[in-house]
Amino acid sequence: MTAQHPQTTPSPAAMTRPVPPPLEILARLVAFPTISRRTNLDLLDHIEALFAGSGARMHRFAHEDGSRANLWISIGPDIAGGVVLSGHSDVVPVEGQDWSSDSFALRIADGRAYGRGTADMKGFLACAIHAGLQATGRKLARPLHLAISYDEEIGCLGVRGMIEALAARPSRPALCIIGEPTGMKIASGHKGKAGFRACCHGREGHSALAPARSTRSIWARASFRRSNSVRRRWRRRGRAMTITTSPIRRSMPA
Repeated sequence: MTAQHPQTTPSPAAMTRPVPPPLEILARLVAFPTISRRTNLDLLDHIEALFAGSGARMHRFAHEDGSRANLWISIGPDIAGGVVLSGHSDVVPVEGQDWSSDSFALRIADGRAYGRGTADMKGFLACAIHAGLQATGRKLARPLHLAISYDEEIGCLGVRGMIEALAARPSRPALCIIGEPTGMKIASGHKGKAGFRACCHGREGHSALAPARSTRSIWARASFRRSNSVRRRWRRRGRAMTITTSPIRRSMPA
C-alpha cells in the first residue's frame, strides 16, 4: 500500500515568475568556462539566483579548497522518494582544438547547438534546470532533486563528497536519471569494474641468491598478474574480465 503524502503549495513568486527556455539557460551555462579543476562557483551562483525565492531547498558540498562545489536542489515535499536529475558542470579543455567559433559562446546553426559542453553535459543541465523551475510553480506529491557536480571529467571526483553526505540522510530518492549523452536512448546499465590493491614486500638482491638470501617482490607481482582464479570465477558467471597491474611505488634500501 502506498503512503499518501501532502502536496506542497508553490510560492506565489514561483507561480508568476516566467521560466526561461532551455536554450536561453544553456547559453548562460556554456558561457561559464568550467573546465575540470577550475572554479564552477560563478555557474552555481547563477543557478541559485534562478531558483531564489522559489521555495527550493539548496545546499552546496564544497571541495576542500573552496574553489568549486556540488549543488543539491530539492523541490517539493521534504520526504523520501522522488527523482534526481544528475549532471556535472565541468567540461574538458579546448586548448589546441580547431574551433570555428567561440567555444564558450552558444551558437545555433542548422538545428544544432554548438559550444563546449552542449552535449556533455550542460545541455542536460539546462533541461533539468528548466524542469526544476517549472516544478517550483506546481504542487508536487513527491520531490524533484537536481544534483550538479564538478570534476566528473577527471574521474568522477567531485560527486563523491555529495554522495557520502546524501547517503547519511534518512530520506533518500527513489530514482536517479544521469544525463550523459546516449544518443537519446535510455541506457539502464553501465559496465563496471573492481579494483584491488596488492602490496608485495621483498628484500633486494641478485636472483641467484633467491630465495635464501633475497626475495623479489616483482615475482609476487608477476604471480598475482598471472593468477587465473578470479578470472575463472567471473567466466563462470558469463562475464569477461581483464586483469591489469601497475606499480604504485618502488624503493631500494641503501
